[in-house]
Amino acid sequence: MSVPPAGPAGPSLIGEDAASLIADAMFALSAPSRVQILGCLLDGPLAVGEITALLGMEQSAISHQLRVLREAELVRVERDGKRRVYALSGDPVRELLTAARHLAGQGQPGSPRRRKAAGAAEG
Repeated sequence: MSVPPAGPAGPSLIGEDAASLIADAMFALSAPSRVQILGCLLDGPLAVGEITALLGMEQSAISHQLRVLREAELVRVERDGKRRVYALSGDPVRELLTAARHLAGQGQPGSPRRRKAAGAAEG
């Protein structure tokens, strides 16, 4: 995902083209399953079948979510024989996921959000 530089009003103003690209990326991140898929790819490229096994979702659902992520340029795909192997599209996506995990409290062991998430998982 390539965001155009800030407009003439200064670096704090997000131009219309950049705002549109950012909104598309945020839409792609609005489904928990897509965020989970991106999380799987943090450790490196995976084929659809491998992602399916990790998440326990139907392959058709994984493929659909990967299409949305690909259209938002958050993942890239390469052919490996008959397999399609997906990877994060670059370091900015990795950094965005890392920042989002911290915002969700997963980067801070004592945070209220992390305790709430852990309680929901246990109960």
